[in-house]
Amino acid sequence: MRSLRCPCSTLIRGADDDELVAKVQEHLAAEHPGREYSREEILFMAM
Repeated sequence: MRSLRCPCSTLIRGADDDELVAKVQEHLAAEHPGREYSREEILFMAM
């Protein structure tokens, strides 16, 4: 399982890279409008 902790302290987890990227992008759209990261940037920051 991959994960990423947003600077707002939200921990986002996905079963695989595709799910993690989708969940991070959903979080960004809902909680941080205007903030966007590419798939590569999200995976670079993931644990």
